[in-house]
Amino acid sequence: MSKYLTIEIPEKQLEDLIRQTPDNIEPGLRYIDHQRFTNRGPLDLLMVDSGNALVVAELKVVEEDSMLVQGIDYYDYISRNLEGFARIYKDYYIDPKQSIRLVLIAPSFSISLINRCKWIDIPISLFTYKAIKLEGSNEIIPVFAETTIPSTPEILESYNLDDRLKYITDNDLRSKAKKLLNEIQDWDKSNILIEPTKYDISLKSSGRVFAYLSPRRQFYVIYTYDNEKKWTGYPIKDKNDLENAIQLMKMNIDRIK
Repeated sequence: MSKYLTIEIPEKQLEDLIRQTPDNIEPGLRYIDHQRFTNRGPLDLLMVDSGNALVVAELKVVEEDSMLVQGIDYYDYISRNLEGFARIYKDYYIDPKQSIRLVLIAPSFSISLINRCKWIDIPISLFTYKAIKLEGSNEIIPVFAETTIPSTPEILESYNLDDRLKYITDNDLRSKAKKLLNEIQDWDKSNILIEPTKYDISLKSSGRVFAYLSPRRQFYVIYTYDNEKKWTGYPIKDKNDLENAIQLMKMNIDRIK
C-alpha cells in the first residue's frame, strides 16, 4: 500500500485542483468559471450541479468564520443576476428556476460557523478537505468530506414526500429511496412515522427520531446513531452502504422501545 503525506497547499492551488476534478466533491458537479468579478470582490468558483442548479463556492485553506459572510455576499450578487448568468453560460444549461447553492470548502469549520448555517434559509453545503501527496510522487490529491449541518427545531409546516425525493436526480436511486421508505414503514406500521421536513425526511419510532434520510443529487445520506451512539451520516450509493445503515436504524428502533 502506498504511503501518503497530508500537506498544506495555497488557496490558488486548491482552486486549480477543484477546477480539474470538481466531481471529487460531489458526483456530477461541473466547473464553470473562477475569480468571476462581483461588486463584493472576485468569486472563487462558479459551478453547476447534476440537477443544473448554479453553485457558488468559497474556498479557504485555514479555518475562518468570515468565509460564511463572504460566501453569502457572493451568493447575493449571483442571485440578483441569475438570469444573466444563465444566458452568459448557456452551454452549461443552468436552470434559473432552481435555488442557487452555496458551498464552503475549508480544512475545518468552527462549531460557531456550523451552527450559524442551520439558521440561514439558503441551500448551504460544508466540505472539509485534506491535500494528500503519495510517497514518491509529485501528484497532489484533494480528499473531500461533507460536514453535517444540524437541523433547526421543527416548525409545523406541510411538506411533500415526493418533492423531497425529487431532489435526487438519479431516477433509479430515487426509486430505491422511495422503496426503502416503504420498507421501513413496514417494519412497524403502527409506530413508525415518515415525515418530510424542509430539506430532509424524518424517520420516527414511537414519536422519537431514529434517523433522517437526506436527499442529494446522485445519492442520499442516512443520518442515524452509530454503535457508539454518535449521530453519524452514511452516504448511500449502493446496496452495501444500505445494509449497514439498515442494521443501525433497526438497532436504534430497538433502543427506543
